[in-house]
Amino acid sequence: MQQLGYTRSSCKRDHLLLTADTFVRAPLPGMQKAAAIVHVSPAAGAAFTQYTVEFEPGGSMAPSPHQRFLYVLDGAVTIGAQTLTADEYAYLPPDHPDPITAASAARTAVIEKTYIPLPGVTPPAVLIANEREIAPAPLNGDPDLQVRALIPACPSFDFAVNTMEYQPGAALSMIEIHVMEHGLLMLAGGGIYRLGDSWYPVTAGDFIWMAPYCPQWFGALGKTPAKYLIYKDWNRHPL
Repeated sequence: MQQLGYTRSSCKRDHLLLTADTFVRAPLPGMQKAAAIVHVSPAAGAAFTQYTVEFEPGGSMAPSPHQRFLYVLDGAVTIGAQTLTADEYAYLPPDHPDPITAASAARTAVIEKTYIPLPGVTPPAVLIANEREIAPAPLNGDPDLQVRALIPACPSFDFAVNTMEYQPGAALSMIEIHVMEHGLLMLAGGGIYRLGDSWYPVTAGDFIWMAPYCPQWFGALGKTPAKYLIYKDWNRHPL
């Protein structure tokens, strides 16, 4: 129910906060019995596109000419002969031929980006893995802030995707300002995000885009851990 024009969503020059009450659903070309919530795209100034796909039973999405990262939020999807369930994910190189299908209702987070090759570096192949099986590492030595790197740290990949999990009260040790941009989907819990000069309460289901050089900081609040999935461009010269 709309609360007389109120929303936590915010659109600024260097960041977006999108909350579920403002999500708009529409199928993208190649989707059948599925809808996309496009969170960010080049239309907003981003160099990538991130969206959530909601599959109906029997839903599908066609292959993409771009590289694609897919993380299963709920239910199960099938890529070729492989079925992925919640917390499992896949990296698909450009023009990977297999569609993505769902026998029953499912939700996935999807990131697409034009691949930037490097001379002498072999582009990455298909990768399918389980986030729960990735060993966590403390960020800057803080055991209450654990990072799981879902994409191998090798020059074949031109972006990174991590999950970050904060125990209640944990926070980033500094305000970060850097050349990489981010797409961030809150998976669990909540807290306070500083973006630019604004401070936002955030919770599971929220999406955030941070432009290059946007000041950013997060602290977890509440009685349960906060967790998010975060994208950044990586391994390429800024020029």
